[in-house]
Amino acid sequence: MLLFSDSSHSLKYFYTSISEPSQGQPHFVIVGYMDGQVFVHYDSNSQKLQPRVSWMEKYVGKEDPQYWVRQTQISRGDEEWFRENLETLRNRYNQSEGLHTIQLMHGCELQGNGSQRGFLQYGYKGRTFINFDKETLTWVAPNPLAQISKRKLDADAGYNQYFKSYLEKECIDWMWKYLSYGNETLLRTGWGDPHSFCRSFS
Repeated sequence: MLLFSDSSHSLKYFYTSISEPSQGQPHFVIVGYMDGQVFVHYDSNSQKLQPRVSWMEKYVGKEDPQYWVRQTQISRGDEEWFRENLETLRNRYNQSEGLHTIQLMHGCELQGNGSQRGFLQYGYKGRTFINFDKETLTWVAPNPLAQISKRKLDADAGYNQYFKSYLEKECIDWMWKYLSYGNETLLRTGWGDPHSFCRSFS
């Protein structure tokens, strides 16, 4: 049994979709961080979720041979969702030309004292667009343009309950699993099932 007493840990994922990337650059990217270390990566050029650390490559394939296939399929679905909803937001706000981005950040943190935090937040054009309040199972829209999206997301009680469950339990479970794979590297350096969270904004 692994013990990580008095240590803080985090598992975070960042998604970015760009309407007009520079030549050769991917228009969609997912980066996963375990305790601040990039450990998985997906982009629209490779269309594969790939390990970025040796311990993911070493242990995941042995324990779950279908892991990379399954998570690649999910990531491809996320890529399509981002493409469609970026187009939706550009049309909704009459912003058909120029550079536009949608971003998503979600994850969880476990503090040394046992407390934990989960977060799920979307951004549009570099600013906070809408974020999930897991205590109230509602969405907070600091951007006035997000009110249409808020009403739609608030109405999906089942999915909001799923988000809460993921952030409070499943994300933490994945964190412990990844820590068990990379504990030697993560602890030595002192660095303090991704799922699809894509819901239509239209």
